[in-house]
Amino acid sequence: MPDVVFKKVDYTLKKLVEDIDIGEIGLPDIQRPFVWPSSKVRDLFDSMYRGYPIGYFLFWENGFPGEHKVIGTGQKQKAPRLLIVDGQQRLASLYTVTKAVPIVSKDFRHARIRIAFNPIEERFEVTNPVIESDVKWISDISEIWKPEMSSYTFINKFFYRLGANREIADEERTKIANSITRLEKLLDYPLTALEISSSVDEDRVAEIFVRINSKGTPLNQADFILTLMSVFWDDGRKQLEEFCRQAKKPPVDNRPSPYNHYLTPSPDQLLRPSVALGFRRARLEHVYSLLRGKDLQTQQFSVEQREKQFDTLREAQDCVLNLQNWHDFFKVLKRAGYQSGKLISSEMAIVYTYAMWLIGKMDYCVDPYYLREVMARWFFMVALTGRYTGSPESRMEQDLALLRAIDTAEGFVKVLDQQINAIFTRDYWEVTLPNELETAAARSTGQFAFYAALCLLDANVLYSKMKVSELLDPTIKSKKKALERHHLFPRRYLQKIGIREKRLIYQTANYALVEWRDNIAISDKAPKDYVPQIEARFTGEELQKMYTLHALPERWYEMEHTTFLNERRKLMADIIRRGFMKLKENI
Repeated sequence: MPDVVFKKVDYTLKKLVEDIDIGEIGLPDIQRPFVWPSSKVRDLFDSMYRGYPIGYFLFWENGFPGEHKVIGTGQKQKAPRLLIVDGQQRLASLYTVTKAVPIVSKDFRHARIRIAFNPIEERFEVTNPVIESDVKWISDISEIWKPEMSSYTFINKFFYRLGANREIADEERTKIANSITRLEKLLDYPLTALEISSSVDEDRVAEIFVRINSKGTPLNQADFILTLMSVFWDDGRKQLEEFCRQAKKPPVDNRPSPYNHYLTPSPDQLLRPSVALGFRRARLEHVYSLLRGKDLQTQQFSVEQREKQFDTLREAQDCVLNLQNWHDFFKVLKRAGYQSGKLISSEMAIVYTYAMWLIGKMDYCVDPYYLREVMARWFFMVALTGRYTGSPESRMEQDLALLRAIDTAEGFVKVLDQQINAIFTRDYWEVTLPNELETAAARSTGQFAFYAALCLLDANVLYSKMKVSELLDPTIKSKKKALERHHLFPRRYLQKIGIREKRLIYQTANYALVEWRDNIAISDKAPKDYVPQIEARFTGEELQKMYTLHALPERWYEMEHTTFLNERRKLMADIIRRGFMKLKENI
């Protein structure tokens, strides 16, 4: 028989809840915030009441030495010996209902799950206003498990409420008492857990989870690190989650807030710049081992080592969540021509550029002016090339490795510019980029870079006196977008003349930014029909400048469509190059 990496342990619901309370079992959000609908929690208690099995739990032994001290919040007495890997939603449901404590929802709000029970019909329901006013229902079953509540008192209170409205027959009275007693005894419901040995690393734990739970959400390294934060630095995780929650909506009182027009981060996203700044790592697996207090040489756990690494994470997170740093960084993106997150196809580009910016500021003390300039060039390259799109951790790990031998501000700037110049060669601008622009993708990095370049070059909107940068301002709110993407050769017009291929109709080179009123007026007219009418608004000099900046060949509207696309891709690539060169003017 092969060596097994787990053992089977039997619990009652009461023992499980007690172990969570004292900290024997850690109940952090290892997979995701609580996402079960209340109806599913109702069904869970209904199954238990009827004596049905509700599945087993999968725990993982931490391997931490026994520590008898308060952690996190509440009455926990020691560091948890077990972490929940599979069954977190069930365990959270059982705990929050039996203990009447709130859960954290996916938008980081605290809420109670209230389950009702009808002891006459022996039926469970999610509590609602109608049930609350109906004397036949126990509107919150949590009440029966309060320490100060006895079953005798609870049953008599129910009879008092029900009896005030109608007569209760003896047979019904017996049935009700039995039902409530049966409900109370759910604390004795038998449960089974499989406990994975602490000798099993996190990769194998994640593999076990996936193999035994094909419907579950696969675990990742960020999940494990956030779990450790819940266990050993609960305030730190709460700070992270609160920051993310506040970043979602503008503050109503105009107080300083992480809200911005670029990124509404998740906790696992903001964990990455903290890890990069604190540990100079992008791959989270090594950091997880360090935070567990594991010596990578001896494979032994050390409380001192764990505390040291958490101090490092704490310092790094303070920098990441610093509102001055946060908003100063977004000026980098604006300097790069990207007016809002709608022009950025990869959030990881923002996250990892923020990490590099923090490293430049905190570790290399780069002058703020020069730091903004080099990071604007860096972000323009990152966003255009999709540097952190395919394998972001591996790519960032390589970028961090470039800095290992660097110990000066000048060296930091030089390394980044060397990487930029190695990519933005003449061949890139003249061959690679024009070819990459031959795409019909809705969120093309090339198209977004073109818009950013128009902002950098202070271009007017096509056929408008307004600036692109002005109308891309994310603070402008109206029923219609100030700017709309317009098919230069309208879709219906192309279909009318027999062109139906999506790559030709929706290609990046067939789009331009126009004001929405112009977009409506143009409709599905042929370019040669609508353009001369619009051109009459402008002088020849204005048209020439406009066509140059919008990468439109002379008398483009009379060209054959495929020829137009080929020519415009080259011109667009050159405008993107010119926009980038504006970022190099002060080198």
